[in-house]
Amino acid sequence: MRQELLQNPVFSMAAAQFDRVADFLNLNDELRERCKWPKRLISVTMPVKLDSGEVKVFFGHRVQHHLTRGPVKGGLRYHPAVDLGEVAALAMWMNWKCALMDLPYGGGKGGITCDPRSMSIGELERLTRRFTMEILPFIGPEIDVMAPDMGTNEQTMAWITDTYSTHAGYLVPSIVTGKPLGLQGSAGRAQATGHGVAFLASSALHKNNLPVEGASAVIQGFGNVGSHTAYTLASYGVKIRGISDVQGAIWHDRGLDVHALREHVAKTGTVVGFANAEPIDPDQLLCQPCDVLAPCALDRVITGDNAGKLQCKILAEGANGPTTPEADAVLDQRGDIHVIPDILCNAGGVTVSYFEWVQNFQHFQWTEREVLSKLETMLQRSFEKVTSFAARQGVSQRVAAQSIAIKTVADAKAQRGMFP
Repeated sequence: MRQELLQNPVFSMAAAQFDRVADFLNLNDELRERCKWPKRLISVTMPVKLDSGEVKVFFGHRVQHHLTRGPVKGGLRYHPAVDLGEVAALAMWMNWKCALMDLPYGGGKGGITCDPRSMSIGELERLTRRFTMEILPFIGPEIDVMAPDMGTNEQTMAWITDTYSTHAGYLVPSIVTGKPLGLQGSAGRAQATGHGVAFLASSALHKNNLPVEGASAVIQGFGNVGSHTAYTLASYGVKIRGISDVQGAIWHDRGLDVHALREHVAKTGTVVGFANAEPIDPDQLLCQPCDVLAPCALDRVITGDNAGKLQCKILAEGANGPTTPEADAVLDQRGDIHVIPDILCNAGGVTVSYFEWVQNFQHFQWTEREVLSKLETMLQRSFEKVTSFAARQGVSQRVAAQSIAIKTVADAKAQRGMFP
């Protein structure tokens, strides 16, 4: 029944990763089962009146993987392909991510099956407010704290804040993170994930005795994560040779002008057609020679078929689950690519979300410099912890990161015991 309920290739991948690490850690059967399966699987339906007057019923999900170490934390995505299994996988990865970063959170994730690009602002607002009301008994600053994800943004978080606060009778800014600054959001939140990807990529270059200045990078995705990864890497002196989005990919041997590209994308909505670049096949882009390859868009893009063709030195996983277990086996055998696993590499977003949550409780705002400085300190600490574990135990960076995270959760569960 459990497998059927969560039947999804992304969840199967996350579960396979967990089982591999649980075997490595020799987790007993009781702890293995308790750590693997989500605490709550919440599915709701939401009738929403569209602008046409028609009433349409949408399906939404929220998965809370564990509350053992604190409230669950994770994004809310709006996408036509959202289903319960995918959301459960993302909640599991978020659980390990928070544990690896020593954040007092469990993992959560939510999603609504819809196409936000075809909906008006009014329809999206009504959908968001109805979803908030449907899951109201299961969320709160000490229960479940949502954040933006694919297809959602700070405006979505503002609607959730208002709906929850109206019900409470007073402003509760800590109910979500990724809010507008005017509603006690945090400076540095928008660029946090991409900034973290770039920062860790530079740390990995240093660790492997490679220069950062003059290094080259290829980035898949030019949304929030990919674009900020590109900006930050460019500020370090890295040449961004190739970038892709959902419509295509572009290439320039000597490096793309990221700021000019940003203006082009703002006007056209895509990287395609950028004057100072050549088009390239998006699949071929991943296999071009570069120092840093940063998949920052889709899951399962590094596969058993293309892993042997990669020509990067650092694989910086800005997306969730971009590398399949079959690809991991190939990369482990190769041994010439330093993988920064997703639960570490893209942890900048949830870490700054934690900072926002803390600031809301303090009723005090930090500066952007304070936020990014604290973020880099925490990321560097976790990076050193993972690389040291990998070297000491003779395992891959992914197994090292997930081992540290899963053991942290397992230890907390063992210490708390089981009720009743």
